Amino acid sequence: MKELSLHILDIAKNSVKAKANLIEITVNEDIENNLLIIDINDDGCGMSEEFLKTVKDPFSTTRTTRKVGMGISLFEAAANQCGGELDISSKEGEGTKMHVTFTYDHIDRAPLGDMAGTVTTLVSGSPDIDFLYRHIINGKEFVMDTREVRRELDGVPLDTPEVVMWLDGYIREGIDEIR
Repeated sequence: MKELSLHILDIAKNSVKAKANLIEITVNEDIENNLLIIDINDDGCGMSEEFLKTVKDPFSTTRTTRKVGMGISLFEAAANQCGGELDISSKEGEGTKMHVTFTYDHIDRAPLGDMAGTVTTLVSGSPDIDFLYRHIINGKEFVMDTREVRRELDGVPLDTPEVVMWLDGYIREGIDEIR
């Protein structure tokens, strides 16, 4: 994938399929320490210890429609090619945590990409799931929490076109402010 945001989208969709109620995505651009850190945590069904041991293998998948699951292995390869790594932990019934690091200025690091579009796509595609998105740049933080957005909207669905447009603009503006 050409952008890291597409990896994040793919992994978060796995969380949706795992029946998560809350998916937390944190992007930490720690430029001063030359690190890009991405954390994706969910409270979904989790994985067995046995499956967790093979989850980075592209030929390991829970899907019945195909015999390969490239998402995690490609994300790990993207991290490895620029001095980073991917760690994943999971417990059945508790959820999954993924921690991915990259050398920020590495020539082979893919660009972060369109995080506002990624988060908006996730929220509008799964409007009943809560998303907590944090973006940190050198200690400055932007946070978007759909639980707060829901309270403000007082019953208006998150996948309403006007809400989706507002959400996209809100995230873009928030990231621009901390940049």
